[in-house]
Amino acid sequence: MAELTLRKADQPQKGKTWPKPEGATRLREFHIYRYDPDSEDNPRIDTYFVDLDNCGPMILDALLYIKNNTDPTLTLRRSCREGICGSCSMNINGLNTLACTKGMEDSKGAIKIYPLPHMPVVKDLVPDLSNFYAQHRAIEPWLKTTSPTPEKEWTQSVENRAKLDALYECILCACCSTSCPSYWWNGEKYLGPAALLQAYRWLIDSRDETTSERLDNLEDPFKLYRCHTIMNCAQVCPKGLNPAKAIAQIKKMMVERKVAA
Repeated sequence: MAELTLRKADQPQKGKTWPKPEGATRLREFHIYRYDPDSEDNPRIDTYFVDLDNCGPMILDALLYIKNNTDPTLTLRRSCREGICGSCSMNINGLNTLACTKGMEDSKGAIKIYPLPHMPVVKDLVPDLSNFYAQHRAIEPWLKTTSPTPEKEWTQSVENRAKLDALYECILCACCSTSCPSYWWNGEKYLGPAALLQAYRWLIDSRDETTSERLDNLEDPFKLYRCHTIMNCAQVCPKGLNPAKAIAQIKKMMVERKVAA
């Protein structure tokens, strides 16, 4: 079996151990990935301690505690803290998830936090999602029609609306795509679980009138067919969605179109 290792310049080194909060009786230890693009030093793993009596229960609470009380240079993304924006996605103890919905009590021992894997790192826990967002744009995630625009709205039956359930809830956190080995190795060509789930959401929307055009856009050896149903995407999705199922449905639509031709 091949053994893959990071380049020496990319291998995280042991970093600084920050002082424990004074007077704290209940502490939680955190090992956090640090990377400064303005420095020529290797990434490092810093050790922090959080006073549980003065901190909320979630991982994001702990990160904000560290930033506010211990180390203001720690860099991360976060927004509403309600699990609906996807901003604070990161790798926590080996699993991609949202820091705002991941409780500290879910983990034993020291908690290890890294940025989302296999993505360029901007700084610390902030990955560069430029390619990820470009792929989402590429599937044209908006209603496309050829009929004259109605005076009020595009109507849809209750049954057809129900087909969009477990698809529209995607918050583009990138947890699924960055957990996918096929995306790791073919991220420039393979659209990945998140973009393809979004693509299927518009393919089955009864109001959209460009199904054939959308399928043409996906008819490519890499864009769609790099999925090997490993199911990491469904395992890590913080919204409980199943991108692999959506991808399988797109493949089915491709086959049905060829048979009908």
